[in-house]
Amino acid sequence: MSDPYSRALEAARRIQSRTRLQPGIAVVLGSGLGGFTVELDDAVVIPYEEIPHFPRSTAIGHAGRLAIGTADGIPVVCMQGRVHLYEGYTPEQVTFPVRVLGCMGIKALVLTNAAGGINPEYRRGALVLIRDHINLQGQNSLVGPNIDQFGPRFPDMTDAYSERFCQFAMQEGERIDWDLHQGVYAAVLGPSYETPAEIRFLRTIGADLVGMSTVLEVIAARQMNIEVLAISCVTNMAAGLSGEKINHDEVLEIGARVQGRFLTLLRAVLPKIAQSV
Repeated sequence: MSDPYSRALEAARRIQSRTRLQPGIAVVLGSGLGGFTVELDDAVVIPYEEIPHFPRSTAIGHAGRLAIGTADGIPVVCMQGRVHLYEGYTPEQVTFPVRVLGCMGIKALVLTNAAGGINPEYRRGALVLIRDHINLQGQNSLVGPNIDQFGPRFPDMTDAYSERFCQFAMQEGERIDWDLHQGVYAAVLGPSYETPAEIRFLRTIGADLVGMSTVLEVIAARQMNIEVLAISCVTNMAAGLSGEKINHDEVLEIGARVQGRFLTLLRAVLPKIAQSV
């Protein structure tokens, strides 16, 4: 099996052979947010290395495991960690897990990440719903021959992020008295953090957040007609905004600190998403 669709199908079938569940929702957990997997009931956990063709996470804070179980009775497949372009992976490899999820029949994808806050209204630990993005990674998931089984050559990205999913999250945030934000996410290549001048540029072009993931996954998901909700955890204020140096340990620490709030929101939103897909 040499073509991308056949490889994705092989990986999907291997995963499905390990469980009787047929989830319609997938969750991808970013840096410091991997705790959701322990919340799943009767979970089957599969290390990425046991899945054919699956890329392996090398970034700190990404465990590299896939779990399938139920959250309050809702079947969910959960990726504990992702891969990034800065690890040396190609766009095809970065988005391969999304392709596999699509081949498994996933209809809704919840993406999470750790991000730097550009909008001065944000504070460390804030949860932000991504409503749009700016792709500055110099790559696109769809470059190369189109795989018709995945979707159209030129997918529309007007509604890259599901408005109704965002509304679900905002409603639940209000119900539990949390101040959720919405913002535009700028994706850069990394792995170095941005300079103060780059942050000023990003703010000028309309970015509220900056990170090194998510966007290529969203493009691949939307090509496959998978509806997307994306949530960023602001783990640090971007360079030049706070006067402090940025380090990855801090990113992981803040992610772990807000993980309980994030899990509460996720559990509240999942039933609404499940009823809508």
